[in-house]
Amino acid sequence: MTDKKVMVSACLLGENCRFDGGTCTNQALKDDLEDVQLILVCPEEMGGLSTPRPRARIVGREGNADGVDVLAGEAQVLTHEGKDVSDAYIRGGIKTLDLAKSSGAELAILKSNSPSCGCGQVFTEDFQNLKSGDGTTTAILKKAGIQVVNDSDYHQALNDYKKK
Repeated sequence: MTDKKVMVSACLLGENCRFDGGTCTNQALKDDLEDVQLILVCPEEMGGLSTPRPRARIVGREGNADGVDVLAGEAQVLTHEGKDVSDAYIRGGIKTLDLAKSSGAELAILKSNSPSCGCGQVFTEDFQNLKSGDGTTTAILKKAGIQVVNDSDYHQALNDYKKK
């Protein structure tokens, strides 16, 4: 095992922390991470939300907002019932960043399409399509200089990180 530390969305490695109480285990990712030290995170839980919890999405800017906009106060993270959970998402992202810094993790592999962990794409307000952008936690990590990739496009970044 190397001394490399990689932060990973806990749901990808079998933890039942998704909004619906389930998991989205990625066995290939688990196999690829066998030789690094793992730091499992669920920013939504770290922000104080329960599991299960209502599904949420980023709303604002004529349907084109992302986590950067939430951090700027120009958009909100709303549950499908309309409850604003932006503060919990931001709080979870900040705690995730604090953990990355304290652990020395320089790479994060996070769950794609999530309003918190999404990297490169997040769901639209109607949950039917994807739009360009990052979730709140990804936006916070990237702003601090942490490399973030999603769970379907991580291979090159992980290989490069292991070679550092």
